Amino acid sequence: MRIATFNINGIGARLPALLQWLEEARPDVACLQELKAPQEKFPAAAIEAAGYGVIWHGQKSWNGVAILARGTQPVEVGRGLAGDPSDEQSRYIEAVVGDVVIAGLYLPNGNPAPGPKFDYKLSWMERLILRGEQLIATGAPVVMAGDYNVIPTDLDVYKPERWVDDALFRPETREAFERLMAQGWTDSLRAMYPGEKIYTFWDYFRNAYGRDAGIRIDHLLLSPSLAPALKAAGVDRDVRGREKPSDHAPTWIELDAKKIPKVAKVKAKEVP
Repeated sequence: MRIATFNINGIGARLPALLQWLEEARPDVACLQELKAPQEKFPAAAIEAAGYGVIWHGQKSWNGVAILARGTQPVEVGRGLAGDPSDEQSRYIEAVVGDVVIAGLYLPNGNPAPGPKFDYKLSWMERLILRGEQLIATGAPVVMAGDYNVIPTDLDVYKPERWVDDALFRPETREAFERLMAQGWTDSLRAMYPGEKIYTFWDYFRNAYGRDAGIRIDHLLLSPSLAPALKAAGVDRDVRGREKPSDHAPTWIELDAKKIPKVAKVKAKEVP
């Protein structure tokens, strides 16, 4: 079972690129971020024609998340994180696909920091930590996949010294991410490549992609019951080098279907 995450950076402008990648990579599940499209403008018909069922949470001009499933329809659990009724940003969606709970997320950037945007980022992370705790408590196989806007360690950034004041790399951000991981999540890409520099994002400026001046901010976290099924992970780096690309590359994992726990066929209504 292949599960991928891809910050598409505007699905209207990059739909052909998305469809090309779906045809080539054929992920079983794909979590998309930064749709930048209102709910009614999402190109569901084109994605369904490519063989994918889809649920999405759109927002005009900004944000937006979706979950695609090849040959089946994701069963939605919910959208948005609890804890802030005033939060109208489309950043979180959750579904069941087969035996796996899929949480797709687009964590706030937080810049400039300090400031209100950074405060929102940190409060959003606290809400995510609470949701992570709930999901692990179910014992179900869960993947939390998306653009976290978090650079976990020095190994995950081209020049760490240039990012010390950035909201993606500030100590408060990394500390919150560490508390999430301490619940028992496995950082799948890092588990497969513990000592390698591997990036998922390259800025559009200063030939960052050509110089491989990247950062790793797109993560697929596995719950304790699912981590033993991990057998491969990677980044479709070449997608970033194509014409009119997103500044992110698709990041993916392969799971051994035989090792995915059959928790009485997880049902959406059973996920709290």
